[in-house]
Amino acid sequence: MLDPVIIPDGAVAIDEGRILATGTTAELTQKFTADQTLDASGKAVCPGFVDAHTHVVYAGDRMGEFELKIRGAAYLDILAAGGGIHSTVRRVREASLECLVAETLPRLREMLQLGTTTVEVKTGYGLDTATELKMLAAIEALDAGQPIDLVPTFLGAHAVPPEFAGRAEEYVECVIEEQIPAAALWYRSSSFARRGVPFFVDVFCERNAFSLDQSRRILEAGIAHGMRVKAHVDEFTHLGGAALALSLNAASIDHLDVTTAAELNQAAHASTVCVLLPAVNFHFGSAHFADARGMLDAGVAMALATDRNPGSAPCPSMPLVMAIACRYQKLLPAEALHAATINAAAATGIGAEAGSLEPGKRADLLILKSADYRSLAYEFGGNPIETVIKRGEVYHNA
Repeated sequence: MLDPVIIPDGAVAIDEGRILATGTTAELTQKFTADQTLDASGKAVCPGFVDAHTHVVYAGDRMGEFELKIRGAAYLDILAAGGGIHSTVRRVREASLECLVAETLPRLREMLQLGTTTVEVKTGYGLDTATELKMLAAIEALDAGQPIDLVPTFLGAHAVPPEFAGRAEEYVECVIEEQIPAAALWYRSSSFARRGVPFFVDVFCERNAFSLDQSRRILEAGIAHGMRVKAHVDEFTHLGGAALALSLNAASIDHLDVTTAAELNQAAHASTVCVLLPAVNFHFGSAHFADARGMLDAGVAMALATDRNPGSAPCPSMPLVMAIACRYQKLLPAEALHAATINAAAATGIGAEAGSLEPGKRADLLILKSADYRSLAYEFGGNPIETVIKRGEVYHNA
């Protein structure tokens, strides 16, 4: 991850939305005749960002909770009082499919301008079968209605809904017996299945959410219906969720703020990608971050993501996430770039399609405002991206 493989005076040849070749400008101009040429002289060009963990489809906001957090309220306390996820669930249940799509489109446009070309999107603000399916329908409509490629994840086990208060086991059975089969049926007839885009099952394995045993049963039910595994683990409390997800060959385990060294060593010998979400810690005003440096030194495959959501990470910017990770988690800029591109693509099950500038992959590229890729993490607070190229289509930032 320390070697970004820089090609001085480089060029990329693109045809029909795919990368044909990379090399020096002299090599490619001799080999190919271009119908259109973009001059990126004095600019660095890198892969588009893959945001491997988001909850970007939602309704409303949680600005009032932002003030509560500043005053010291803990996330789990807000959740127990009916706020947090529950307040967003109420709004998403009330929103129409058209409303969800309309509210989410501007968020995705902003993310595209900031260099994100692929986004994993979770459900989990429905917590009943009808609304979870409405969220999946919104994700499919959004995938077709704007340039960013979306990858769907079913997260019915995001929280126990208020109507099941004190009856968590009953809700787990609802997720297993009703929601997962319905989500799997939706996927089989979706545009994602037709194009071979993976479909994931996820669970929030955490105190006041789902226990280790409940998480196992939910994930195993998803596997039985053909879904790949992701898992929210060790954000606040260590329950053993990382080891569980690793045993199930998870594509990713996410958060990992209190994961043990033994589990990280286990992850280093697995194909699972560890996805870190430092914008969450930053938004909480926390001084504690996942041990990214220790993970990398142990040989863990690590990715970064925004966790974009209305409560714990209202952040659209992968460059800002990279900047936070470099400062607080001691990643070097090359490591942060790999974590935001090729490793994030692997965490999202699309490593063969995105995340690097290689022949055959989607032509998802960024032209930076700087000649040095390290500017992505060195500068912060603005937008370091001059031009986004998505599947060969050019989107210039103002």
